[in-house]
Amino acid sequence: MSESKFLWKPSREFTESSNMYHYTEWLAVERQLHFNDYHSLWSWSVENIEDFWQSIWDYYQIKSYSSYSKVLQMPSDGMIGAKWFEGATLNYAEHIFRNKTNEYPALVYQSETQPLMEISWEELEKQVTSMAAWLKSIGIEKGDRVAAFLPNIPQAVVAFLAANSMGAVWSSCSPDFGTPSVIDRFQQIKPKVLFVVDGYTYNGKTFSKTAGAKELLDALPTVEKVVFVPFFDQSAKPAGISNAVLWAEAVNTPANEIKFEQVPFDHPIWVLYSSGTTGKPKAITHSVGGCLLEHYKALGLHQNCKQGDRFFWYSTTGWMMWNYTLASLLTGATMVIYDGSAGYPNRRFLWDFAENAKITHFGGGAAYYISCMKKKMDFTGKGMFQHLQSVGSTGSPLPPEAFEWIYNSVKKDVWLISLSGGTDVCSGFVGGSPFLPVHAGEIQCRMLGCKVEAFNENGESVADEVSEMVLTKPMPSMPVYFWNDENNERYRSSYFEHYAGLWRHGDWVKITDRGSLVIYGRSDATLNRGGVRIGTSEVYSAVDGLSEVMDSMVVCIEIGGGQYYMPLFVVLTDGIELTVELRQKICKQLRAQFSPRHVPDQIFQIDEVPYTISGKKMETPVKKILMGMDLGKAMSKDAMKNPSSIEFFIKFSETGIKNWKVVSKEKIAS
Repeated sequence: MSESKFLWKPSREFTESSNMYHYTEWLAVERQLHFNDYHSLWSWSVENIEDFWQSIWDYYQIKSYSSYSKVLQMPSDGMIGAKWFEGATLNYAEHIFRNKTNEYPALVYQSETQPLMEISWEELEKQVTSMAAWLKSIGIEKGDRVAAFLPNIPQAVVAFLAANSMGAVWSSCSPDFGTPSVIDRFQQIKPKVLFVVDGYTYNGKTFSKTAGAKELLDALPTVEKVVFVPFFDQSAKPAGISNAVLWAEAVNTPANEIKFEQVPFDHPIWVLYSSGTTGKPKAITHSVGGCLLEHYKALGLHQNCKQGDRFFWYSTTGWMMWNYTLASLLTGATMVIYDGSAGYPNRRFLWDFAENAKITHFGGGAAYYISCMKKKMDFTGKGMFQHLQSVGSTGSPLPPEAFEWIYNSVKKDVWLISLSGGTDVCSGFVGGSPFLPVHAGEIQCRMLGCKVEAFNENGESVADEVSEMVLTKPMPSMPVYFWNDENNERYRSSYFEHYAGLWRHGDWVKITDRGSLVIYGRSDATLNRGGVRIGTSEVYSAVDGLSEVMDSMVVCIEIGGGQYYMPLFVVLTDGIELTVELRQKICKQLRAQFSPRHVPDQIFQIDEVPYTISGKKMETPVKKILMGMDLGKAMSKDAMKNPSSIEFFIKFSETGIKNWKVVSKEKIAS
């Protein structure tokens, strides 16, 4: 199956009932602006970014306790240091609690060990009020850092909202992170308070974290108080932690009402972290106002979240999609959270969860959908998913075959939103629009206010060519800075060195003549074949389309003399072996679906593909290991979902380049 195959078109009723349609009607009345289609709306939003973000501020009735001088003040040397709505003072959590109601729950929650439950807005507000009072009682003030080592449970939501309500800066890591990896992150921000859990459950197994919590505290001398959350053992005590209180004690602090501390627009809301697989994690710091505006736009207009909807995205507290999901509360939607493995007790479980929890918007990683497709799951004809309006995908490119599987096997009349962005902006650059059709393998649009362009090697903006994804105008949710980054050196080198003053994101993208987009993977993991650059997603699309292949990874290594070595590593279906015939079948598939250049030099069978904790294939670290880089410099095992998977590549690299068989340029071109 190829890109561009038409799969779905929104009905007129669907479009005209959407938040985006209501927004365009508001623009017509309030701004005398009229748009015939989404692309004209997008063009206006990026050519008039101050007017656009002003309209988002007004449309969502942002509550500020002081006036701002100007929508945007740009520095003279690029985007770093851009000032948005300078002078405004506001609070993110206050905007969430504007939506409290008795009609719908605030949270719906389930885990591997705890059954489906609902938490009312009244109960959420009560717990947040008490936790904020406790934080205040121990001396936490605006700007102090509050860190959490918690699974995806309601306590994490309560702790964030309490910290945010008083102007503290939030940061969280999932307990499946290795302790050294968490230390690398939290040491940078010097937290005063730490929320820790006794342990967590994953794949039906429990993992104690009490020893890890003590190790973490030994490395964080700035922590003055610890809140201990008994999770898998309700009777657990914080033994050996002298400055700890139990969650139940802190969350029952007497308090009457929440006091929302007003902070400047660019005040830090949270510190997120880069994956940390290839070096010390970057402490990416976002602003309260920037995330507030971006999340209203992204969750309200592009995800079409409304009061009464139920929004779910499978995530952990260590991935920005947790923050993104939490932002659904801004729209009045119910935040749905699940803690546990997406594959336990089987891959079907999350779909049953979607049905039982009456989820409106269901999101997950592309790898999850591909694995469901491989298992040939089919939910049609079962009367399921009556509440389901959209299915979201992110983390890596979703291949055309998986698009088709969702429409053929999940629900025919569903809006598939393929989303791409990152921790860098805690949102998406490109995503969905309720005005546009869905085509296989394509992201519907560039999101409003995001001036995304494709730059070729000459730095020229091009269409219908695979090129570098570049943002040529700023967004409010770009980082205000990296924590402890003197003179913005790491910030600048991460995005702005390749094209002076412009944001180079590091993805290969093609913008089609319809305005849709195709992501081809990370540009630093580019495959070079005879001087032609290939995106890794093309190889995965072809290889993963074979029933014998469950997963795959491809890298390309320069070995001198103008030669490149491109091995393909495959995880095969149970009971299948990598025979000569299967190798030939894989090569034939790649050659037929794409070109001879896509055929690897060699194919190897592996047990599993290395993934980051957030579910991204670790192509660049593997490439560095195969090039001979020291393991400690190439990656951090603590940032991996499956650390043991890297052992194969370490041993593989030790065989030496002399044993690698390189396909000649002549053979590739033939």
